[in-house]
Amino acid sequence: MPIPADQLNARLRAAFPEATIVVEDMVGDQDHYRVKIVDPAFKGLSRIRQHQLVNKALADLLSGPLHAMALETAAPSD
Repeated sequence: MPIPADQLNARLRAAFPEATIVVEDMVGDQDHYRVKIVDPAFKGLSRIRQHQLVNKALADLLSGPLHAMALETAAPSD
């Protein structure tokens, strides 16, 4: 069962309330997304750790309705 972009965005917003989040449905099927998250909480964290935090927030979706996610994370630049 696919997940609409607005629901994915809401899940990410709940996990990363201070972040700037962009969710793009890559092919229009609601299960292949490109996600960009810029969050002050990522400051000082490795890219791997940033991705782990996102994956943890979406764990139930990654094992089901979310087939693919191209993920870009960063801390805001000063």
